[in-house]
Amino acid sequence: MESQLWATVDDLAGWSPEFVSVTYGAGGTTRAPTLSTVKRLVQETPLATASHLTCVSATREEVAQVVEEFRAVGVNHFVALRGDPPAGVGAAYVPHPGGFENAAALVRGLKDMGDFEISVSAYPEKHPESADLSVDLDMLKRKVDNGATRALTQFFFDNDTYERYLNAVRAAGITIPIVPGIMPILNLSQLKRFAGMCGASIPSWLDDRFAGVEDNPQARVVVAAQVAAEQITDLMGRGVDEFHIYTMNRAPLVNATLENLGLVRQAVGQVKAVSAV
Repeated sequence: MESQLWATVDDLAGWSPEFVSVTYGAGGTTRAPTLSTVKRLVQETPLATASHLTCVSATREEVAQVVEEFRAVGVNHFVALRGDPPAGVGAAYVPHPGGFENAAALVRGLKDMGDFEISVSAYPEKHPESADLSVDLDMLKRKVDNGATRALTQFFFDNDTYERYLNAVRAAGITIPIVPGIMPILNLSQLKRFAGMCGASIPSWLDDRFAGVEDNPQARVVVAAQVAAEQITDLMGRGVDEFHIYTMNRAPLVNATLENLGLVRQAVGQVKAVSAV
């Protein structure tokens, strides 16, 4: 997987994304490899690099130590997330004693540590633990008031849902960019299982689009790239010009998606492709 990661980095760097982000394991379980990866991205590539950061299973002092480690290798952008409970998705979340109680507190802590660029999460279909959308919007506003720079959304496939969410966000007085998360579908069956855990819905028309190609990897890439490009094109028609693409450490599907949009490497045009490694 490490060799695949660097092949992916080499392959996707030509699209000149505004930044790439590197995920961070539940409870900080991948801190060492994440730090190593981020350090190499910063020092050996031209890519602006952000690291995910969570506050699960860590005191404020431990989080501050992690932040200093990343700052020392040149990171000034974090994707600040609460993180999943140590017992897994669906388990009750309990803040760590002496730690940051939620993502809004983590954002405030980061701002106290330095003038960092901070991206946060947003949920067009609400976070699965939230009672309703108003609770989600309140948390997002707290994150923004504490210093968040932009919000990156959970993936979705119904652009009307995103547009309704964006209207609600703006009505709540939140003005930061709400960058839509685009998930090119590598495997529809696996995506359905993942979506069930994170509260994202999968429209039935996707079954029709992928009918007959689930066991044909090449044909599946063609369909998946078309679906992702169509979603981006529709969002562009609604005034969106910035996208956070979940690459899942694989380049071919992302390449095909951007090529379907008529983009050329090193000439990204009007779309700023914000990639998550």
